[in-house]
Amino acid sequence: MSTWGNSRYGVDEGIEEGYWASLLNEGEYTESVSDHFDEKDYTHQQDLFYDTGDDDHLADPDDTYLPEPTEDDWASIDLIMQADEVLNLKVVGYNRGGLLVDWRSLRGFVPASQLLNFAGEDHSEERRDLLVSRVGEMISLRVIELDPEKNRLIFSERAAQADAGTRNSLLQSLAAGDVIEGCVTNLCDFGAFVDLGGIEGLIHISELSWGRVGHPGDMLARGDMIRVFVLEVHPDEARIALSIKRLNDDPWKTVGQRYQVGQVVRARITNVVDFGAFACIEEGLEGLIHFSELAEGHFLHPRNVVAEGDIVQTRILSINGQQRRLGLSLRTEQQAD
Repeated sequence: MSTWGNSRYGVDEGIEEGYWASLLNEGEYTESVSDHFDEKDYTHQQDLFYDTGDDDHLADPDDTYLPEPTEDDWASIDLIMQADEVLNLKVVGYNRGGLLVDWRSLRGFVPASQLLNFAGEDHSEERRDLLVSRVGEMISLRVIELDPEKNRLIFSERAAQADAGTRNSLLQSLAAGDVIEGCVTNLCDFGAFVDLGGIEGLIHISELSWGRVGHPGDMLARGDMIRVFVLEVHPDEARIALSIKRLNDDPWKTVGQRYQVGQVVRARITNVVDFGAFACIEEGLEGLIHFSELAEGHFLHPRNVVAEGDIVQTRILSINGQQRRLGLSLRTEQQAD
């Protein structure tokens, strides 16, 4: 099994295979939905469903007990996946991450991120309302992942929109290093999904910019047409990893050639923390103004000196492109002496 750390493009080690699992468990990846609403608000809805004890809520009590999955059914659904067929299945329930569907003896899962017109980034009661409202619908789905050993069967409503064979053609034609255009279809806490013309790729949040990005929504909006760099393609798993930041050179590689210690540069305050403030001197280049370099005299907190969004004149104290570190100061040389 590949990992992002082994990428020829040196993707951050923290971006590992597990983040695909996060994709499939979008609702559970960041925060529990229950942290954002009062369960009693849903009593009237939950009374209409039958819980299985593992966070699944089913509309029909008969659906709470599926027969043991058979090898024949796993083999059949594998053939359907290989043929790129579309299935029309009834939504039988939901959980925090998406919708539940049944096919013969198998229970499938449709992640919220794979639903059409779904506000996947919204972790509020509206999110559950949207899931509940689709229970009972017949929806067109394609299988995007199956693993009999883990009893995992994943469907996508988005993938079902493409013509038969389109997905496989794209997967076979794309290669790492390609630059293509796509449409942003969904934004989640961990990244952005981009439709490449029949199959979606994912831009992890760390691949959006060389600089700090708080949320993908700070840079992108649904419907945006964007150019993306293909990081990795896994045809067998129908997964494509994309990047925006790699369309441009890494600014840290040349920071030592373009800036010098003692130089005064214009910067924007991007984050204020207990030990100082971070300031951006150009796209992707962010340095730290330590507490002791913010101002003369006594102050209780860096927020008493600067605020996010402030434009300041900073003096460069140190440059370390290899470690991606930049030391900055708001004090003048005379004050420092």
